[in-house]
Amino acid sequence: MVAGVALGHFIPAFPQFLNRLQYASVSLPVAVLIWLMIYPMMLKIDFSSILRATRNLKGLTVTCGTNWLIKPFTMYLIASLFFLGVFKQFIPPDPGREYLAGAVPLDAAPCTAMVFVWSSLTRGDPAYTLVQVAVNDIILLFAYAPIVAFLLGIGNISVP
Repeated sequence: MVAGVALGHFIPAFPQFLNRLQYASVSLPVAVLIWLMIYPMMLKIDFSSILRATRNLKGLTVTCGTNWLIKPFTMYLIASLFFLGVFKQFIPPDPGREYLAGAVPLDAAPCTAMVFVWSSLTRGDPAYTLVQVAVNDIILLFAYAPIVAFLLGIGNISVP
């Protein structure tokens, strides 16, 4: 991170160059780096063991319940507390609401790429990790937009 900040500071054209490397509004350098982050974990998966991993519903239930029923709402409350409460003497109300509007989409989405890294660091079961990530990604397709819309509606925040 320090090297990246230093590179951007001393060679300002480099971040501008990286910003131009996009396809369909997706940063190609970020996509490549995320793939490089999860690729080692994917190599460890015995795909025949995935069916065995689906039999452990307790872990999937805890993960999905935490990611979709608890985390988005607690993160909304924490972001509201800090942006609109604790730091209100430093952040005026309008920018505070804008910060909250930026925090809500980030809070509602589980970071699935990092799950692979954490599982690898803790010597977790790669097949079970893949099943958890896949189930969360399927839920993400259907639950993300309604949860974000609901939380932004609670805060009376409109996002164009």
